[in-house]
Amino acid sequence: MTTLPLPVVRTVADLRAAVAEWRRQGLSVGFVPTMGALHDGHLSLVREAGAQADRVVTSVFVNPTQFAAHEDLGTYPRQEDRDAQLLASAGCHLLFAPESDAMYPEGFATRIEVGGPSQGMETDFRPHFFGGVAVVVAKLLNQVQADVAVFGEKDYQQLMVVRRLTADLDIPTRIVGAPTGRDGWGLALSSRNAYLSEQERGIARRLNGVLAEAGARARNASPSEAEAWACEALLEAGFDRVDYVAIRRVDDLAPFADAIDAPARILAAAWLGKTRLIDNLPV
Repeated sequence: MTTLPLPVVRTVADLRAAVAEWRRQGLSVGFVPTMGALHDGHLSLVREAGAQADRVVTSVFVNPTQFAAHEDLGTYPRQEDRDAQLLASAGCHLLFAPESDAMYPEGFATRIEVGGPSQGMETDFRPHFFGGVAVVVAKLLNQVQADVAVFGEKDYQQLMVVRRLTADLDIPTRIVGAPTGRDGWGLALSSRNAYLSEQERGIARRLNGVLAEAGARARNASPSEAEAWACEALLEAGFDRVDYVAIRRVDDLAPFADAIDAPARILAAAWLGKTRLIDNLPV
């Protein structure tokens, strides 16, 4: 174990030893998985975990299995010292920062496929993504063995996949979804926002408003009509292309037929230059 502003462990054995000591003291454990390059949205998850448990573990691991060959694995921002300082200020007690070969040693051959809420949307454009997420989340939850784990609602489809995964595999960690952190203009906080130019950032801040308007339109139109309107509105706002806008059922992300007849969520992914932004809102 090393110490920056807070203790850092890099092996599963050291992680489990620290958690076991907390257990011996009768303390509950919360967990927040991240890929680092932390911002206020991540820190709000850490604070929520601290409100739900006595001790908080945060992982920082840029997971290679959820990146395709053409995506930004090599350039994804890495800043462990800064992340550790931010985590300490948010009440984290332990940073788990494994190396890639500790998570995926030579000979690693296991895959996990989650159906249901993984179908469509992100999967249509990143077919590798949820397989990589499922493996790393299953590993992390097994490694930490926390009472509760907190995920952000910004990645809403991912949150639903994690809930399906833990239910299907009888993983006892309780999964909590925390509200999306936003800047003062409503832009969802994301590590990839650092890629945006000032002009692109101004356009990006319109995404939230378009989704809100589309959700309102869906009350008096079919979901497909509201989705089509939102796609056009995003292009007119200055987005370069739109991967999807989808209105889905809240609980399982199943599509609606002709009308919204249950609680719904509107989800979107769109591009500005080389930056892909995602967001979602309740309808």
